[in-house]
Amino acid sequence: MSTTPTLPEVVLSPGSPPVLRADVAGDTAGWAAVHRDALRAVVAEHGSLLVRGLGLDDPDTTGEVFRRLATGLMPDRESFAPRRTYAEGVYSSTKWPPNQPMCMHHELSYAVEFPALMLFACLDAPAEGGATAVADAPTVLDALPAELSERFGREGWLLTRTYNDEIGASVGEAFGTEDRTAVERYCRARAIDFAWQGDGSLHTRQRRAAVVRHPVTGRPCWFNQIAFLNEWTMDPEVREYLVDVYGPAGLPFNTRHGNGDPIGEDVVREINAVYEAHTVREPWRSGDLMIVDNVRTAHSREPFEGPREVLAALADPVRLTDSAPTTEVRTA
Repeated sequence: MSTTPTLPEVVLSPGSPPVLRADVAGDTAGWAAVHRDALRAVVAEHGSLLVRGLGLDDPDTTGEVFRRLATGLMPDRESFAPRRTYAEGVYSSTKWPPNQPMCMHHELSYAVEFPALMLFACLDAPAEGGATAVADAPTVLDALPAELSERFGREGWLLTRTYNDEIGASVGEAFGTEDRTAVERYCRARAIDFAWQGDGSLHTRQRRAAVVRHPVTGRPCWFNQIAFLNEWTMDPEVREYLVDVYGPAGLPFNTRHGNGDPIGEDVVREINAVYEAHTVREPWRSGDLMIVDNVRTAHSREPFEGPREVLAALADPVRLTDSAPTTEVRTA
């Protein structure tokens, strides 16, 4: 008679995501496969889960654990910064200056297909900082000023990007190809306006919903990268340098209201303040695994010192149209 594998008790502490301390004897991927459904049930209940004690220390084992936990891994397309590819669907964390935070966001929330699940594994924890913090999207939506959330819910948001070979993700890194015809085909199929510039760079615009319903629970979620990819979230010196070199219209990325109006610094500050008020964090330890519901839960990366190696996988793709977006998906 078979029995359903049980997990150790999940520890719930104020200010921290749920933490599970696993007791694994050797076969980490096997343990993940046996406990897959139970682990995913915890994530469905709480939005995220940090699993401690797996001893993940190499990309091959980590990739196998990712594959055992996911229904399917997806390629990273339209990335805003480069990643290293370890294996199909297994990537490094996004290359971002260690002294700069990556503010709260939902992975690929500007795409028409995005991961329902994010998987992170810390092979080498930093000496200080570097946590992957999380925030509950329905709670954030409820806490935002009504006028702000209602406007973005009604109009959506606009992402503008300039791809070049000098800063941010290049065309090849973002689209998986340098072939202009293939890039144009990709953009047309995904409601992305595009224009090749005289210097060979690519400029794009895409209008997306800021609020969606969770594809399983139906709960409204604040789901976007409005604040993270906005010019006012950048370090002031970095923003000043980029504007000086590339001009206001040539920034690697920026966000606007869905009707094209600029987003004020006060709006960005308000969104990030609400995120911070509802952020929970737990410092990485080498060997940790973190599973995140990408629609219900935003994640960030805090500044750090010392080496930090965190692998990531984008899992279980879901289409924006399956999440009842409050704004129609169409070209800008």
